[in-house]
Amino acid sequence: MWGNFKRFPEQESYRIEDKVWVALEVVVENSAYTFAKLLASIYKAKKLQMEKLRYERPIIKKLNTGFINKFGTQTKNEVVSNLEGVGVKELIKQYGSPLFVVSEKQIRRNYQNATRVFRTRYPKIQFAWSYKTNYLNAICKIFHQEGSWAEVVSGFEYEKAIGNGVPGNRIIFNGPDKTDEQLITAARNNSLIHIDHFDELHALIKLSEDYDLKPRVAIRVNMDTGIYPKWDRFGFNYENGQAWNAITRIIKSDNLNLVGLHCHIGTFMLETTAYAIAASKLCELAWDIREKHGITIQYLDLGGGFPSTNTLKGSYLPGTDTLPTIDQFADAITEVILRFGFSKEELPLLILETGRALIDDAGFLLGTVLANKRLSDGRSAMVLDIGVNTLFTAFWYDHKVTPAQEGGQYTEETVLYGPLCMNIDIIRENISLPLMKKGDHLVVHKVGAYNMTQWMQFITLRPNIVLLDQESHPHLIRQAETLKYLEQVEKIPQHLLKNP
Repeated sequence: MWGNFKRFPEQESYRIEDKVWVALEVVVENSAYTFAKLLASIYKAKKLQMEKLRYERPIIKKLNTGFINKFGTQTKNEVVSNLEGVGVKELIKQYGSPLFVVSEKQIRRNYQNATRVFRTRYPKIQFAWSYKTNYLNAICKIFHQEGSWAEVVSGFEYEKAIGNGVPGNRIIFNGPDKTDEQLITAARNNSLIHIDHFDELHALIKLSEDYDLKPRVAIRVNMDTGIYPKWDRFGFNYENGQAWNAITRIIKSDNLNLVGLHCHIGTFMLETTAYAIAASKLCELAWDIREKHGITIQYLDLGGGFPSTNTLKGSYLPGTDTLPTIDQFADAITEVILRFGFSKEELPLLILETGRALIDDAGFLLGTVLANKRLSDGRSAMVLDIGVNTLFTAFWYDHKVTPAQEGGQYTEETVLYGPLCMNIDIIRENISLPLMKKGDHLVVHKVGAYNMTQWMQFITLRPNIVLLDQESHPHLIRQAETLKYLEQVEKIPQHLLKNP
């Protein structure tokens, strides 16, 4: 009946003229083919043309499977179009792009969980928020409302803690750079001063004599915990006797009050056993101080260093699958102290200066696609308005990045570049993403730690920061920089004021 009719696959697109020509041939050969069917054929061809997908130039790309991964490959790309019910597009429309967004709800959830984990294992626990991790006042106040003390490493951070309403006796003053004026202020405020080196110890002894001060002090102890390279540039060494020498000098002084011992063995630590070793060595020092000098150490400060669930560059598996949990760190630390032999009354307060693990997953960075590129080797690339000056941790992590809108079903390995005129401005060296067009938005996950303190004003201005409160209402907690803001601290010599 159909004569020599040529059928066209529906998934392919052809010119309407071709369809009409074939249809006319059929009409001539078979008078039963009606004019209505001819119109239907033309309409169908027209519809196929309207639904044609966006063209992409085909490329030939060598496939390298690499090592077999038992977890398989990703088959569907995750889309994150809202944060706690607030649309990404709406946030960018109101506050601009790029944009940092911090979840108050997640911060409180993280802190309460960490507190529960340690307090169910040990009776005396105190967290001290690490200001260097994120010292925005709004962020710090959330931690202080939850009961956290302040841990600072500079006079600038100390002033911020005082300004945030933290009582002086709840501020831990760490770091190797403390001026005489700062030491006097901290001593008068009854803050905990953690001595870092002998020059600081000698200065504090003299200041306490000159100004009749009775500062509460601890020493920072560095030690071999099996993690290399050792962080032995800070504090007094345990193995070579420096720590005990410093302790003896403090005890022999008339004014210094030795109340604690402190260590901070590293950052983004992957081994819980290192904390067990550190806790054991601090306990040994505390025990010897009591036995030889009759002084009971009031607290042991194990510092920070717990990792977040970000994925370190070069890791085979994602951080969520490989990193120790806070429960495992708590087990390692508390079991050592509880079994060391202290009586119930002599158990020291355990202080933790956790930062990254409490805030990283509460931070997001929203951005926009500026351009698509095809590199000379055939790889796909996108240019974003997010640079390493804003996302400093891109040097450390393979951050999770998700589109903020639905895209095609096919993904391609893509390089994500920032907008800086610097070859090192790479957000992700390789990530599987669908094709995104100029103006599309994306979300970078787990950026709450260090990015808002280590970011730089370089080439571009630093963006707005928004806090989503517990009811998901957005609040601007730091305004984006402007040229006027940057230039207000500049001074031009008189002879340069005349324009050329």
